[in-house]
Amino acid sequence: MELQSLFALAWPVLLKGTGYTLMFAIVSMLLGLPLAGLVTLIRVLRVWGLDRLTAVYVSAMRGTPLLVQVFIVYYGLPSIGIELSPITAGILTLTLNVAAYMSETLRGAIVAIAQGQWLAGTSLGLTRSQTLRYIVAPQALRAAVPSLSNSLISLIKDTSLVSVIAVTELMLATKELISTTFQPFPLYMAAAGIYWVLSLSFEQLQRWMEKRLAYPN
Repeated sequence: MELQSLFALAWPVLLKGTGYTLMFAIVSMLLGLPLAGLVTLIRVLRVWGLDRLTAVYVSAMRGTPLLVQVFIVYYGLPSIGIELSPITAGILTLTLNVAAYMSETLRGAIVAIAQGQWLAGTSLGLTRSQTLRYIVAPQALRAAVPSLSNSLISLIKDTSLVSVIAVTELMLATKELISTTFQPFPLYMAAAGIYWVLSLSFEQLQRWMEKRLAYPN
């Protein structure tokens, strides 16, 4: 099959798969960010009982392969009476995974803020939570933007793993095309190119956010 004919056949399928990939990445990030913020607050403010529970959650998410987590959510939960559709299972798994990584990014950024900033809040009569909200968190967010953007870029690539539960995102769409056209090299290269373009797009978004959050000269 000529390349022109191959890509004329493949592009509609690849674009549909790309749409699913973007949907998984964006929805998981939008759900994961507030969860990461909550986990970070619990750990930074040392909420009794919950801080240890969230520490175990973060350790488990970071210490086990994402593929195993996908299998547990989609194939394991039905054994205890919880059945999820492939899309729901994929979004839930990606959300829990990315939230764990982002919470560590946020916590690290907060910890990196000089202790004097906390003391300044205390001297102004602010509580620890108020100091975190008004003084420390805005500074930490600026420092965390590059790492948070990296999490989003990694998330885009990690969406390929939900293909194992029959979600027709970009990777599974590519595999299905290969099974009918027997042209693995150009199709895998096309998929790689799409992932690259998506990553470059979010890198540009990262630079824009960094400029918006930068301190004025």
